Amino acid sequence: MALCLPMAAPGRVVGVHVNGPSPYPFGGPVGLDGLEGRDLDRAKRFNAFQAEGLGYLHLQATRPQTLGYCLTDSPVGQLAWIAEKFAEWAEQPVDRDRLLANVSLYWFTRSGASSAHAVYEGMRAYARMSGGEQAWQGPPLGVAVFAGDHSVRRLVDPAGAIGHWSEFDRGGHFPALEVPGLLAGDIRRFFAR
Repeated sequence: MALCLPMAAPGRVVGVHVNGPSPYPFGGPVGLDGLEGRDLDRAKRFNAFQAEGLGYLHLQATRPQTLGYCLTDSPVGQLAWIAEKFAEWAEQPVDRDRLLANVSLYWFTRSGASSAHAVYEGMRAYARMSGGEQAWQGPPLGVAVFAGDHSVRRLVDPAGAIGHWSEFDRGGHFPALEVPGLLAGDIRRFFAR
């Protein structure tokens, strides 16, 4: 949702740093022709994820309020929703205390619904912003791709507009939790320019 910041405050955002952007989650599968090595592995993981792992995103992108009621009304629902994502997307198992602290933050602040709506709004903004193919038009953009991600640069950035692209051989979808030093170092390098 960080990509929405420049639209909310045009001219006031000096840069945007994101991790693990995926190409067109609701489009077709990624073509594998011409890809090799790490990019081929990532594209295959993306295709598998797209075929079997996007249920959560479809819910958040189309029915955020219905999901929001479930996440706000049931502590077991909130726990199951987050625990499933940590189990599937973290490179290494997440410590139980950290998992429960994360779930507690959502539960006690009742922010499950607002997080579902953030994805809903973000998907709509992404569709308006890019149409899936257009080059990034905002402030400088930095991207960090961790081992568990499935981002292929030529698919995420076909126009070559991303000025800062870093790839790491460790970390999963939650780098701030899994490899905070790598993420913080990359953010520092990006904003130092």
